[in-house]
Amino acid sequence: MPGQIRLPDIMRVGLLVTCLVDLMRPSIGMAALKLLEDAGCEVVVPPTQTCCGQPGYNSGDRASALALAKKLLSEFESCDYIVAPSGSCAGMVRTHYPDVFSESASDLNRVQRLCEKTYELTDFLVNVLKVDRISARFDGTITYHDACSGLREMNVKSQPRALLAKVAGLKLAEMAEAEACCGFGGAFSVKFGDISTRLADNKCAHAQATGADAIVLGDLGCMLNIEGRLRRRGDARTRVLHVAEVLAGEQTP
Repeated sequence: MPGQIRLPDIMRVGLLVTCLVDLMRPSIGMAALKLLEDAGCEVVVPPTQTCCGQPGYNSGDRASALALAKKLLSEFESCDYIVAPSGSCAGMVRTHYPDVFSESASDLNRVQRLCEKTYELTDFLVNVLKVDRISARFDGTITYHDACSGLREMNVKSQPRALLAKVAGLKLAEMAEAEACCGFGGAFSVKFGDISTRLADNKCAHAQATGADAIVLGDLGCMLNIEGRLRRRGDARTRVLHVAEVLAGEQTP
């Protein structure tokens, strides 16, 4: 039809693993890889990739943020799409890279093209790949936490829920204030420890009130923060899982 965008026969998708996933929970990266390959994508994982530059950017270190952003641009710009199992890192690229490159005029057109083809994982699966079947099974009840960056920078809300609804055996029990911050916020949790702890306590209490077997979400930083607080509160039962792990059927024990 006139005006329609024709997708490539085989999409060459660059997987932005994220440095936190690579260092702390590689199973998330492997689950994302499986989901993309199962959907028919050719997945490229640049071996030299490191950080998107977000920590430096958020801390005012624009020089290091720009250096890392230029590196990422060179590693991923040849891909048809860039996909990250993190609304935070995807949001950094799509939302903040134009500002990071504001004093590098020669790169602005390249950066704009990169931003336009950068997606959070579940958004990409739903709105680009149109995935209509998930073969995983999860026998239990989950509750979903909407991580701040994915929700507010990438408009990720319905996409993970639509995919989770296709998982056999899974039941979703929505928690109160699912969209409220868990208290992580990168450097925020270090700079404002007392406030962060209160927010994390609120999130844990709301999740526990649902009686869910697991809290599921899409950003590892929030996962680590919530799980750490749960354990400090004495909850050794409730699992904290990345949505990719559930969708790929590769949940950790």
